[in-house]
Amino acid sequence: MLRRILVTAVVTASFLCGAELGKYTPAERRHWAFQPRSNPDVPSFSAPADKAWVRSPIDAFILARLQKEGLKPSPPAGKATLLRRVYFDLTGLPPTPEQMAKFLADKSPTAYAKVVDELQASSAYGERWGQRWLDIVRFAESDGFEYDTHRPDAWRYRDYVIQSFNSDKSYDQFLREQLAGDEINPKNEVMRIAAGFQRLGALRKNGGNQDIAFNRNEVMVEMTNVIGSAFLGVTLGCARCHDHKFDPIRHTDYYRMQAFFAATYEKDVPLSTAAEQAAWKVKNDAAQIPLKALKDTMKGLTGEALSEVQRKVAELEVRGPAPLPALFSVADDAEKVTPVYVLARGDTQNRGPQVGMRPLGILLPEGTPELPKETKTPRAELANWILDPKNPLPSRVIANRIWQSHFGRGIVATPNDFGRMGTRPTHPELLDYLANQFIADGWKFKSLHRMILLSNTYQQSSQAAANEKDPDNTLLSKFPRRRLEAEEIRDASLAIAGKLNPKQGGPSVIIPIDPDLLSVMYNPAQWAVTEDPLEHNRRSVYLFAKRNFKLPFMDVFDAPDRQTSCARRESSTHPPQALELLNGDTANRMADALAERLVREAGKDKARQIDLAYQLGTGRAPTKKEKQIALAFLRKEPLREFALALFNLNSFLYVD
Repeated sequence: MLRRILVTAVVTASFLCGAELGKYTPAERRHWAFQPRSNPDVPSFSAPADKAWVRSPIDAFILARLQKEGLKPSPPAGKATLLRRVYFDLTGLPPTPEQMAKFLADKSPTAYAKVVDELQASSAYGERWGQRWLDIVRFAESDGFEYDTHRPDAWRYRDYVIQSFNSDKSYDQFLREQLAGDEINPKNEVMRIAAGFQRLGALRKNGGNQDIAFNRNEVMVEMTNVIGSAFLGVTLGCARCHDHKFDPIRHTDYYRMQAFFAATYEKDVPLSTAAEQAAWKVKNDAAQIPLKALKDTMKGLTGEALSEVQRKVAELEVRGPAPLPALFSVADDAEKVTPVYVLARGDTQNRGPQVGMRPLGILLPEGTPELPKETKTPRAELANWILDPKNPLPSRVIANRIWQSHFGRGIVATPNDFGRMGTRPTHPELLDYLANQFIADGWKFKSLHRMILLSNTYQQSSQAAANEKDPDNTLLSKFPRRRLEAEEIRDASLAIAGKLNPKQGGPSVIIPIDPDLLSVMYNPAQWAVTEDPLEHNRRSVYLFAKRNFKLPFMDVFDAPDRQTSCARRESSTHPPQALELLNGDTANRMADALAERLVREAGKDKARQIDLAYQLGTGRAPTKKEKQIALAFLRKEPLREFALALFNLNSFLYVD
């Protein structure tokens, strides 16, 4: 014990003494990500062919780098390929045969630009790009940990995100509302919902004796860590226990950032009347009587006996009156400001000196003091610092995320880590150009999308052979082919089967699952399946996001877990994916529905059925060989088996 105390004291002292000096070496300040953004000149070209290819500044930067490596861009993609690509990119859904035919028939030079504008104006755009943001902020509708209690009003934040993207809300306003909406305008419902961002992290709700200081610190840790990963692109959480091992983020920096949340507490803002609340209280009080009796039986129980009673308690809690509607939000409490100490190894029992609010020192002039303790809107002050145009990180980080979403890989391949252990940018001048332009255009997402999508870089073919000088295509000498994400596969299956329910917004949908999966949940009574079966066919972004459980179809296709910020979707290929698409309930239900649609719209002519199936599923007509194979298959097998096979085609599962 004595040795542990001495080691902790020595380690703590070394961290605190070095950090309190607040000094940063020239080498630390020279790291590219912490440098002010440059104003790069757009490369110019003299050769006519090069001039013709450069449709936008993006093309100029890409072409200059390709030529430096002795490479050339690929030819343009075909119109059908390009349309399917941009539809999935902007909406997460395939084009219909009618939309494809209209585009192919439009010979005007602005045909593609018109499609881009139409897709960005569609409500499906917000559903697609809202999902990307929900990944970044680890959105979930349950607490995680053992109980994984559901959060009945968290869906309002999801709808806020989707609506923000559809309205093209500026990114600076979007972040400001999430960081401090309740401080800026507590009477505005949208602002309060946006501030629910602070509550998206996992929350432990263990029974028994509680370590209040530990639990409170864990809540503030969740609030703090996501600021680093989601907004600043730095691994801020690595400085929770000690000075960051690689980046110039001090131990004290972490807790000074945490201090911005010292007054922030969860708050559900009622949307019901006083009478409704009184009536609910009467029902709830009655439901508490058997619940209290059951809890009393827990005294002295251990092991399996205790676990069984705890399960019964959880079931009774769910059977009580449904919670009244409320805004899932936060609020500051000036009477309960948590003192923030520098914690050795992140341990609330090993307190160092108390600290106040201050942003990251590496991005401040030497000697910048902490904010005054009496600051009334601390998170609004943090938002002001993050969104200061002089801050080099936020605009670079979000521009990189948008680029990654279109090309599968960011200019910085580690979008949550711009530090020394992250990858260096492949095109640093282009990244700064995009970040600067993003700010100049009012922090607008759609403007940056449009610039990227209309570039020749984006419109290249993906069919060029791999190049030895750039085997991973980091320099973009061709468009990177990609597999559809889990939500895209499910939503596209629903769409081409004619079963997609276009309803938008509202409470999340809980769909039926296998009883064996239900039985392993801590409290299966919470998984109350949505009664209307038509709701089960809504877009995947509206499915209930449970933290400790992923739907099998989503899981097998690499949907991220909801424990931490998802910087980039992984894309693996393995046998269970084929088994899911051949034997899974979702694929087989959609195969039945698609077969019915083919008969309904193409009649009994097998050739017409095949043509329509390919148009729906792949965005093109079948090749001569594909049609021969399909006709031979349908002579022996039923139409629904052909429909099931369509869902397994690479032409359906991949975007070129």
